[in-house]
Amino acid sequence: MDKQKWKQYWNILTSNNLGLFGLGILVVFVLIAIFAPLIAPYDPAERVGQPFMKPNGDFLLGTNDVGQDILSELIYGTRVSLLIGVIAAFISIVIGCFIGIIAGYYGGKIDSLLMRLVDLVLVIPFLPLMILLAAFVGPSFWNIILVISLTSWASPARVVRSQVLTLKTSGYVEAAKSIGTDVKEILLKHILPGVFPILLSQFILAASSAILVEASLSFLGLGDPFTKSWGTILYYAQARGAFLTDAWVWWILPPGILLTALVIAFAFTGYSLEEILNPRLRKER
Repeated sequence: MDKQKWKQYWNILTSNNLGLFGLGILVVFVLIAIFAPLIAPYDPAERVGQPFMKPNGDFLLGTNDVGQDILSELIYGTRVSLLIGVIAAFISIVIGCFIGIIAGYYGGKIDSLLMRLVDLVLVIPFLPLMILLAAFVGPSFWNIILVISLTSWASPARVVRSQVLTLKTSGYVEAAKSIGTDVKEILLKHILPGVFPILLSQFILAASSAILVEASLSFLGLGDPFTKSWGTILYYAQARGAFLTDAWVWWILPPGILLTALVIAFAFTGYSLEEILNPRLRKER
């Protein structure tokens, strides 16, 4: 891609205040996740104070019921929540992309079979299915990612299929078929680049959703007990009596605010990305 094109994309991004705001928040969260050991004042697993200490100069967000620093928990929890969200979103997009491309390109019985599978996944109640799967496979970091991935691929698959149905009738694809180009080469060189912009926007949406799903499962006690994500912090807060004291102010509100901020950041960034990749969404400048 030439420099002129990148410059055009950069101008579109910088002219979108919501996009810049969302991207800025995401960058902050990513930096916090990367440099968590340097930023966190304490080890989140160590008891460094008295239980239920209110916020003070030593503990900016107080301590939990066993004397662990809540601020340090949140900082390390950023790493876990982001990692689960990104990995789960990537896996679900890969599955959805593969099924969507195969269904859209080949059509016929293959398309009907795969779309009935997509319909089945979409029609099953989302939260009960996730709870059932999470309870069945057991709580762990990778099991949570597996559960989210297996329940989140259907929507991207349907979106990708719709785009492939349009792309496979385009002139350059028909020309490639007419000269006997291998199907794998057509899919990789002609179809996949055409759906890539949609995949980017779907990835942003899937990552945001995956972070919320992880928080929900962890809040219900189905998260990994050996890693502290924002959802796990909320689970322990409600399970250990934070609502019975004024500790909810510094133990429950902060992770809730962080979850909200991260989801909003993904939403704003996704909107800006769609505006860049879809010229019809651009405002007159």
